[in-house]
Amino acid sequence: MKGKTALITGASRGIGKAIALRLAKEGVNIAIAAKTTEPHPKLEGTIFTAAGEIEQLGAQALPLACDIRDEEQISSAVAATVERFGGIDILVNNASAINLKPTEMMEPKRFDLMHDIQIRGTFFVCQACIPHLKNSSNAHILNLSPPINLNPKWLSQHLAYTISKYGMSMIALGLSEELKKYRIAANSLWPRTIIATAAVQNILGGDALIQMSRKPEIVADAAYYILKQDASKCTGNFFIDEEVLAKEGITDLSVYAVDGEKGLMNDIFLD
Repeated sequence: MKGKTALITGASRGIGKAIALRLAKEGVNIAIAAKTTEPHPKLEGTIFTAAGEIEQLGAQALPLACDIRDEEQISSAVAATVERFGGIDILVNNASAINLKPTEMMEPKRFDLMHDIQIRGTFFVCQACIPHLKNSSNAHILNLSPPINLNPKWLSQHLAYTISKYGMSMIALGLSEELKKYRIAANSLWPRTIIATAAVQNILGGDALIQMSRKPEIVADAAYYILKQDASKCTGNFFIDEEVLAKEGITDLSVYAVDGEKGLMNDIFLD
């Protein structure tokens, strides 16, 4: 993968940054497309601090201030990536917003935020990257989204969020078929357990849930093994991180636990 270029949305922290660092270890050029340009008291890192960590690994990084709700910012980010690195081989759609309120309590602005990022934003980032992915020898699109589980349980608990994440998964599934003739892979990846991110810390469960989580590196390692596959054969899948690692012979996952003495909490959308 050395010398390839990946554009990763939401890569200033959390899972997106972990994937960026994992790919950087393999010599992949990283374009960081995210909103955070200034330090925030509750949010770790910026596009610039993430770029610094990537460069410390010997890889090239391009920090891009980009709100994927704005198609002009998307176009500018993609153009800057191509200008700097000569093309795009990998697109990771990681950027998301989360709100688990039930239907009666969901404000329109929260609903719109999730759908504008997860569905609209993901769609138009893909659209902007496709012409460049066509020029790659092994092009991949990877969405951080779950299997489309139609168990009514998941729709009933947080309908607005579920629709938005399933929308990301449908984009991956649709593109896997639409782009097959161009040998561009499109897949989804989702963690078996809760991952220690800012959203978990600040929105979902605080320190208690963090201690029952795994580190983002488990998703990053799974993403690496997916993205190194033959794009003409590895497409249209809903991957689970544990299963990807098991196929690579990695079954001892204790290193990924935030606290090895705590029980792990399963992520949503997985029965």
